[in-house]
Amino acid sequence: MRADVIVVGGGIVGLATAWQLQLLHPRDRIVVLEKESDLGLHQSGRNSGVLHTGIYYRPGSAKAVNCTAGRLAMIEFCRENDVPFEVCGKLIVATDDTELPRLAELAQRAAANGIEYEELDADGLRAIEPHVRGVAGLRVPGAGIVDYRAVTRVLGELLRAAGAQIETGCRVRSMRPTGDGVIVHTDRGEFSSARAVNCAGLHSDRVMRASGATPPVQIVPFRGEYYELRDEARELCRHLIYPVPDPSFPFLGVHFTRTIDGHVEAGPNAVLAFAREGYTLGTISPGDVLETLGHRGFRRLAAQHWRVGMGEFWRSMNKRAFVHALQRLVPELRGRDLVPAPAGVRAQAITNEGTLADDFLIEHVQSVVHVCNAPSPAATSSLAIGARIAAEV
Repeated sequence: MRADVIVVGGGIVGLATAWQLQLLHPRDRIVVLEKESDLGLHQSGRNSGVLHTGIYYRPGSAKAVNCTAGRLAMIEFCRENDVPFEVCGKLIVATDDTELPRLAELAQRAAANGIEYEELDADGLRAIEPHVRGVAGLRVPGAGIVDYRAVTRVLGELLRAAGAQIETGCRVRSMRPTGDGVIVHTDRGEFSSARAVNCAGLHSDRVMRASGATPPVQIVPFRGEYYELRDEARELCRHLIYPVPDPSFPFLGVHFTRTIDGHVEAGPNAVLAFAREGYTLGTISPGDVLETLGHRGFRRLAAQHWRVGMGEFWRSMNKRAFVHALQRLVPELRGRDLVPAPAGVRAQAITNEGTLADDFLIEHVQSVVHVCNAPSPAATSSLAIGARIAAEV
């Protein structure tokens, strides 16, 4: 089957890329290949649904630039397509004086990135969130929540209506660049095109290898486990409530997130998963485990930060420890207020040197554009990332 552009991956970044390509070149034949039976079943459909502002990211970085533009584009997209969203605001809370320097650094980043924020003292925090305990904080009014599953569904509908072809249940086995394009071999036959885009998320490095290229990073899966507040405890959280993050890691720490359907999620932790799609502790893929343990960069990272990793595992196994972490923000919370919620898996890119890739990473090899790393805030940024990739294609 012949196409002008093939997009591998039917998550939100892949679909946003295909949609931006369709807008740029409405006469081109766009084909999306997705290995699952439906779209957005992994990272796109298993996240907390936050509309980020970009306050955490280094000024000038791809994350900062694309998050700022992507948030505005996502709000406009939701308005135009009746996708539920709400700009409810976020609190970032310093729970003790040791966190104040990092909070001040976040305020400086907000200013540099052009993000509206308000500095709060302890009384100011309580006025907005009566159940929160902290010595100071930042209020970020532009943050919000959105139904990314609905965004993914609408993107698929728009693409099909515009003439694009979406093939689900179509796993890519290999990609062979040719003199005038690329041939993609799948378990549903062979596709050829002038260009291809690898948006395979949790399997992006494998797809890159399958094209004959060497990925600059290894994807290592980290499971994010959540609890949900019982109905009677939802009054403990009015906004999005976050701790001050550790700058050594790209994870934001356990926090409270209102969802667009009225629930409140608490979490996630960040525990090493034993499968690329390991949404439960008991889901184990020996091949995935061997691949992770065999990566030199992961071994270096584990040797340096094993205590942090063990702490995450302890919170995974011990609900009381998880609750204790949440109580730093909301002391009134009790274990009985929480029930388990579905987990997600983050595709964390790790370099050979043992560092966590902390920015979006996109590489060109011959006629293929590879999205090597697109972690949070990729969902918020997806329309902006898609526009950037489409322009490069």
